[in-house]
Amino acid sequence: MTDTHSRAAESGTTVTGAAAESGTTATDAAAGSGTIVPGAAAGSGTTATGAAAGPGTEAYGGAAVELRGVTVQYERPGADPLTIVDDYDLTLERGRMHCLAGRSGSGKTSILRVAAGLVPPASGSVRWEGLEITGLADDVVTARRRTHIGYLDQRGSLVPGLTALENVLLPAVPDKRTRELSRRARDLLHRLGVGARATHYPDRLSGGERQRVAFARALLLEPAIVMADEPTASLDRQTADQLIEVLAGLVDDGIAVLVASHDQHLIDAADARTQLS
Repeated sequence: MTDTHSRAAESGTTVTGAAAESGTTATDAAAGSGTIVPGAAAGSGTTATGAAAGPGTEAYGGAAVELRGVTVQYERPGADPLTIVDDYDLTLERGRMHCLAGRSGSGKTSILRVAAGLVPPASGSVRWEGLEITGLADDVVTARRRTHIGYLDQRGSLVPGLTALENVLLPAVPDKRTRELSRRARDLLHRLGVGARATHYPDRLSGGERQRVAFARALLLEPAIVMADEPTASLDRQTADQLIEVLAGLVDDGIAVLVASHDQHLIDAADARTQLS
């Protein structure tokens, strides 16, 4: 990864961190470098319906995220490709929560990362609110994802050298909105129980605290959809249940939530679920 220095002039603070590509938030950069755990997906989930759009065409009124016939494969030297997910369909509307449930290695993260546009499917299509992203240029997908999707990876990846508050504000840097969104960033940290840690650096935070800071960052730009990979895995039961309540509140506010989890409490809180095996 390449070190970059971006001065948020309107806030008077210097944000220093690592970004994978120009205009990419730390959330995107961290998620893009993660690994997918191979596994065999079960049958298709919810059948996809809704507005369709040709490549590169904006079509308003479609589902928050829609997968049709998605297959994920990985090349293996000297062997046939390994199929992780086969012919998977999903439609998720705003104001609904869908949980990808199953054991580790069942394909939950594979589906989540394809839905977030972080990796392309071997076949099939991915649409965000009717916009077909399959085949679009990476920079176009990245720019759209930054405002459309709040993504939380399983590790709760933060940028070393930035405080918790600065990490939360990273998505606001490209548009120079750090001053405008500073209060919201602090409010999100308080809402998630880590407000007192705003000036602390990642190496001074526990795993659960880092996860909640990363979650606050995912919510900063008020995305249409929140995607989270095992968001409660590093949390104690009480804190995990509080996070589930926050997710349920997002759904009540009309945000679509797609989670991958084996936490039964989170699975039960979802409006619909896909059981992978």
